[in-house]
Amino acid sequence: MERHLITSAIPYINGIKHLGNLVGSQLPADLYARYQRAKGNEVLFLCATDEHGTPAELAAAKAGKPVAEYCAEMHEVQAALAKGFRLSFDHFGRSSSPQNHALTQHFAGQLDAEGLISEVSEKQVYSNTDGRFLPDRYIEGTCPNCGYDKARGDQCENCTKQLDPTDLIEPRSAISGSTDLEVRETKHLYLRQSVLKDRLDAWIDSKSDWPVLTTSIAKKWLHDGNGLQDRGITRDLNWGIPVRKGNADWPGMEGKVFYVWFDAPIEYIACASEWCDAQGLDDAAWERWWRTDKGAGDVRYTQFMGKDNVPFHTLSFPATILGSNEPWKMVDHLKSFNFLNYDGGQFSTSQGRGIFMDQALEILPSDYWRWWLLSHAPENSDSEFTWENFQSTVNKDLADVLGNFVSRITKFCRSKFGEAVPAGCAFGEEEEALIASLNARLAEYEKHMSAMEVRKSAQELRAIWTSGNEYLQSVAPWTTFKTDPDRAAMQTRLGLNLAVLFGVLSSPFVPDASARILESFGRSSQPWPQNMQDILGTLQPEDPFTVPEVLFAKITDDQRDDWQARFSGQRD
Repeated sequence: MERHLITSAIPYINGIKHLGNLVGSQLPADLYARYQRAKGNEVLFLCATDEHGTPAELAAAKAGKPVAEYCAEMHEVQAALAKGFRLSFDHFGRSSSPQNHALTQHFAGQLDAEGLISEVSEKQVYSNTDGRFLPDRYIEGTCPNCGYDKARGDQCENCTKQLDPTDLIEPRSAISGSTDLEVRETKHLYLRQSVLKDRLDAWIDSKSDWPVLTTSIAKKWLHDGNGLQDRGITRDLNWGIPVRKGNADWPGMEGKVFYVWFDAPIEYIACASEWCDAQGLDDAAWERWWRTDKGAGDVRYTQFMGKDNVPFHTLSFPATILGSNEPWKMVDHLKSFNFLNYDGGQFSTSQGRGIFMDQALEILPSDYWRWWLLSHAPENSDSEFTWENFQSTVNKDLADVLGNFVSRITKFCRSKFGEAVPAGCAFGEEEEALIASLNARLAEYEKHMSAMEVRKSAQELRAIWTSGNEYLQSVAPWTTFKTDPDRAAMQTRLGLNLAVLFGVLSSPFVPDASARILESFGRSSQPWPQNMQDILGTLQPEDPFTVPEVLFAKITDDQRDDWQARFSGQRD
């Protein structure tokens, strides 16, 4: 049994996420976790809400609530939506947890002890109107790189260039909109990432199976311009993890908190501790996943994220782990994704553009969305959601291929043989040829799933569904029945077993439909097939079944037009 630790980028607490966020991290991570579990491997799949920093404070202020209360409420909202999309987290934690407070402060103390923390006096923007220093995300302005007029002080959402607040043209306060800003001196802690440059470079070079997207972004940050820069890890904010060295005060840092991008990745580890506490387990249960001196040496750790998060996960977080000089488990594979765009524009939480997770579930069940998003995952380049393509994919793949096959074979069997599996004769040449073909396709499907090639996995799964339809069309048991009922019974028995096969193989992509298929054959679960010969003998003569309700309804032109009009790209 293999052991797989899987994390997806933790979403900001500031509101409901859009489908671009979903497909960029959580959904493909869930696909991989479900596949590994189905294969019989031990999996710990973790995610959490990212609750500190400017986004949380601004969102809470807009909602007119204390930030702690707002975060608690939004965590419940995001957890419910994750459940609605069938994201199978073992634990969905919170970066504001006591566990993350303690672990973040521990790492800060370790890094300081290793000589990797420096105190730097720097100039920051101060708002006279607001009476406070403005951390990076509290400042908006025009990007000096691309001219986007809503760039934030840490990064331009349009071109993804990393920025400092003082880089912005015509900066303004994100709190009050005031332009009465001045630059004042303040003191902060910096992580001396530059000292670790060579170690990080060698570590990245050792990851030969990483996607080109991941490696190219990491290398660009390491080598372009002045190379890897030291990074501030504290901020002048009220909401966050107080700056301490483990359990000790940090003189001169009173009233400051750790920067959200320092504490957020540490939550991956803290989340495992939260999971243990929730399960009533001792520390050894989470340490065996995260400490290489406590049993994590044989763990395969995979991270999933959008390309905008890659620099922090390939450089800053690894610098924290390496710099601590402690035996923590580091990521083995980092699967990154490009962006999913929306109907000629961009998805954007801050600008309220696109389809959001709650809206999607109001329209259709999660399987419809899971299949489209995964089969169009933006792996090698950005991809785009359009209503026409969504309708076409759902109707052709889910309704016409998978749903139609299950409905067709179960209804035919009921009409000719009753609601029990018929016996019939032994398999013939056509059946043996199908089994050989399916064995080859299963191997390809597993190869792509193991390699986290999401779109190729979806294509191979669809090809498996298609081969079942092609078999039925070729042998036509409804015609064979007229002259050779025994042979038609065998063909029908094979068709019913194919439905079981489809239910099992489809479970990582469309778990609800998979469960309904298996339930119609009296099974709450079914082991992953070792070979086709075994699974295509799962159903034996006289085994009962029921005809399931329609698995996937087709999307009509009227529905498509209505949704396109209703969700034109803006959300209040």
